[in-house]
Amino acid sequence: MSSTSGTFEVSNLGALFIFGLLWIVAIGIFPLLVLVLSSPDHNPKGCRRLGRPSGQSNLSDEYDPKYNKGVPSDHKEDNGLPSWRVKALFTYPLKSCGGIELQKSDVVGTGLEFDRQFAFAEETADGWNCRTLRNAGFQRMALIHTEIWVPDPSSPEYDDRRPEMQSGGVMIISYPRVAPSGPLGVLIRIAMMIRLLKSRRSFQVPLVPSKDSKYPAVPVRIWKDRPLAYNYSSLLPPSLHAYLGLDPSSSPLGLFRAHPSHNREIFRNAPRKEQIGFQPNTAFADAYPIHLLNIASHRDVALRCADVIPRLSIRRFRANIIVQGPEAFAEDHWKRMEIGETEIYAACRTVRCRLPNVDPDTGERDKAEPDRTLKEYRRIDEGDRTNACLGLQLVPAVEKCCIAVGDEVRVLETGEHRYIKMLAPGEKVEGV
Repeated sequence: MSSTSGTFEVSNLGALFIFGLLWIVAIGIFPLLVLVLSSPDHNPKGCRRLGRPSGQSNLSDEYDPKYNKGVPSDHKEDNGLPSWRVKALFTYPLKSCGGIELQKSDVVGTGLEFDRQFAFAEETADGWNCRTLRNAGFQRMALIHTEIWVPDPSSPEYDDRRPEMQSGGVMIISYPRVAPSGPLGVLIRIAMMIRLLKSRRSFQVPLVPSKDSKYPAVPVRIWKDRPLAYNYSSLLPPSLHAYLGLDPSSSPLGLFRAHPSHNREIFRNAPRKEQIGFQPNTAFADAYPIHLLNIASHRDVALRCADVIPRLSIRRFRANIIVQGPEAFAEDHWKRMEIGETEIYAACRTVRCRLPNVDPDTGERDKAEPDRTLKEYRRIDEGDRTNACLGLQLVPAVEKCCIAVGDEVRVLETGEHRYIKMLAPGEKVEGV
């Protein structure tokens, strides 16, 4: 009896000793983990961040039933704002990744400033090919977020000799931290849980290569085009490859920045240079400079698939301009409009793919919705009876302008749209 009790006491003492030793080691390792694994926690010196403050969104009430129906265009609200107006603005600097919500935005030749200027591409036998949320296995891109920091001459740290100034600013790319398997991974997860370690990692890239940088310009395939783009692949950290499920030592993934002298000219359904003074063009956007959605139209779709997805966010459709006021699908027949003081052409309806099936907040892909619901009643364009339509593709009538939340939306001309399939490089459509 006493022998057994003594053995029990010794075993307990041994276990306590080992536990204590492990605790001491852990206490010593945690600070080291934080020091080694944490991403730099500082803002780019001499710069300011674009976009609305964190946690503040003009879409915070997007599920309010008041957006289910339209209102007359000549109605004025009690606050004096026009009833048909811009509700929210988004730019998506890195194609298929998280967007940046803006209160106002400059519009340049390729669309909202910074929109789709960067893209991931995968190296294949026939060269670099763009990868998006549409591609199998790449839905994790939805949780990659971006910040745009531009030079701020009013900052006390501003110095035009800094690399950030030489490159016109920087883009910070962040993504979830992935803990490895084994004891180290357990420690990292604990450190993240008790907030000793950040749950996201980050790195930054120049907005535009400085004159003395050495990023080669190489062709990158997007649909049928192969524009030249700056190869930023050397800036990708191994942890990003790992997050996307790729082997960092042999990953075929690269990062590219659109070359300002090699944007893709747009001819199908677009106004001509003879008409507006320049030929519309875009960087890594699928087809057109600007994408517009009417919130009432989106609510109509969302209510039809609410049994499967109770809160279908309009952010799934990755529009640049979200408008409120018009009744559902009124925009189907818009041909020309003014947003604020800017004249804009509607090139065609937006033909939808299955990309909106990916939840921007979780990175999870639904097998059917909302694509299935859209195809049940929105295959309305004679140019493509296979796919559904939601929203409009826009082309500004000027190369430079500014659009802001609250700007009035005025329809100047209506008519019929007919979607035209993607053209081969150099191919032009006459008479449209």
